[in-house]
Parts: sequence; C-alpha cells; structure tokens
Amino acid sequence: MKNESKILVCYNEPAKFYNNYIGKNFSDINDNIDLSETEFSKQLDIIQSSLNQHFANVDLLALNSNIKQNIEYIVAKTPDIIFNFVESLEGNANYESYIAGIYDLLGIYYTGNSALCLGNCLIKSRTKQILKARGIKTPEYMVVNYKKKIDEDNFNLKFPAILKLLREDASIGISEYSVVKDFRSLKKQLLFLFDHYKQDVLIEEYIIGKELNVSVLNAEVLPISEITFNGLPKELPKIVTYEAKWSPESVYYKHTVPQCPAQLDDRLYNKIAAIAIDAFKAMDCRDYARVDFRLSNKNVPYVIEVNPNPDISTDSGFARSAVAAGIPYNELLNRIANFAFDRKKNDSKITERGQIAS
Repeated sequence: MKNESKILVCYNEPAKFYNNYIGKNFSDINDNIDLSETEFSKQLDIIQSSLNQHFANVDLLALNSNIKQNIEYIVAKTPDIIFNFVESLEGNANYESYIAGIYDLLGIYYTGNSALCLGNCLIKSRTKQILKARGIKTPEYMVVNYKKKIDEDNFNLKFPAILKLLREDASIGISEYSVVKDFRSLKKQLLFLFDHYKQDVLIEEYIIGKELNVSVLNAEVLPISEITFNGLPKELPKIVTYEAKWSPESVYYKHTVPQCPAQLDDRLYNKIAAIAIDAFKAMDCRDYARVDFRLSNKNVPYVIEVNPNPDISTDSGFARSAVAAGIPYNELLNRIANFAFDRKKNDSKITERGQIAS
C-alpha cells in the first residue's frame, strides 16, 4: 500500500546567470548554457514516477525569484515534506541555503542537508577550514579576492595548482586551463575567472593521482567510484571539468568514465571510507552527500570537496553507487524521503513528551 503523505518536489527553475559556464573561451553559442540545470529538468518525470511507486501524492514546484508566490504555493499545498532539489535561484548558487532556510521558517520538513550545511559547503575555503580543524587532509590553498592582484613573492603554494570559483558547484568555471604549471599561466586564468564570474577564486595545490567519489547515504558509505581518464589526450589534465560532466560531445566527457566499485585494496578502501564519514560528520551533513578525493601517487587521500545534496538523477555517480550497493533508483528516493519523515516523527514525539511533562 502506498503512503498517502503529500510530497512536494522543489527544484530551481533553469536560468542563465553567467555568460560563460565552461571556464574557457568558446565559439559555439550552445556552450553558453548551464547544462547542469537543463539536464536535471529532463529527469523530473522519472523522479516523480519513482516517488509515485511509494507515495500517492507527489507534486512538483519550480522555484524562481518570486519568493512571495513560491511561499504562497508551498503553504497552499500543505506538503508533509519537501523533497529538496534546489541548488540555486535564478542561477545564483548563493541562494541554495536560503531556500532551505525558508522551509525551516515555514516549519516544513525537507530532504537532504540543512541550510547551515549547504552554506558552509558552498564556500570552499570554509569547508577546508573545518576539515583541517578536524585533522582531515585537504590540499593546501589560498583565496584571491575578486579583482585583487596576486604577488608572486607571496605565493607559497606548489605547482601544479588548480583554480576554482570559491562559491560554485557542478564544476562551473573548470576547464583544462584550470590546472596551471607556472605563475604566468595562473595569472592568466585568474584574470579570466575574475572577468567572467565576478567572484573570489580558490587556488589549491593540484594532487596528481586518482580521483575518487564517495557517496554517503545516512552516514553509510556506498561503493566507492573512481573517475578514470583512459584515452584522454596526455596534454589535458586529468580532472572533472564542466564539459566532462555536461557536454556529451566533448573530449573530456568521452574520456571521463566512472568505475564503480573502484579497484582499491581493502585497507586503502576502508581508510578512504572512514575519512569520508569523518568529513560527512565534520560538515554536519545529513541524509546524503558525496565526498570527493584525490589520491596521491603515494596513496595519500585528500578531500577536495564535500557536496551536500549532490546530483542524484538516474545517471549520476550517486545513483550508480546506490545500484552497486543493491539499491534501485526508486528505493534510493524512497529512503531519502523517509529520512525527512523520520525527523518529523521524532520531533513530534519529543514535543509530545515535553507537553506531557509540563
């Protein structure tokens, strides 16, 4: 029998925010689209039908900048929980955590991570500060404020280095030019990022070695995935660029292939899994998250990012790891929904006990 509770699936209405998403100059106007958002919209029917296998009442809502209208709709729908897929608002990732805050203010339980967790993880330097404070290895880094000059005499990082937008996800702004081998190339890419994205940039020591994705479901590690770069031209750095994720015709997409489970010996596998759980807890994650690693040539694991509410569409790495763990897609969504229902139920019991005691 299906659960009669009402679920409202909230996601962000696709919108153009930047004039460039791929992190390099382009000639094809089709490259000037945020494919991370347009590709997700194609998954909505699958998500709704998958949830409908377990829940009778599943509605969809695309959020935009008309917050008053969005709130009125949510309140009118009186959902028991919100399945939260919102990653930005009008393309601005800074608002991701704000939307979760609105759910909190409305007193509506929702899937995935809290507003505080989403905000902390979006700011890459803050994530690294928290990880370092917990003794979790992450590459050395520095932050260059928007439009500020960088002085070679005060640059203490080792080359090669990689440049990332401080407040972005989905690999926006990351291309083969993001990895630099000298200060001249660094300055060139830094100016490019400042010009196109108008925000601070994180510069990080580039770890040469394997890239691993660790999907964590309710503080349990799913089979670890390795991103392989077999066949990628030697002159291109082995990284997951924007094109690798979202542009099927690109060289990077064709030669960035996940292997799940990753081929790691048991000792190393367990070590990485333990660090992933530590990172999950350090960032106060809940329900699900993905912890990304670079594994040095000496098999030293470095956490390069913690992704709360990562992509869980059918072709995502997270869904792939779930399948490898024997969890079909509809069951994955069902479990995540029930995490929110469990929080609601537990809080209700605590309130009832408090009322009886008083």
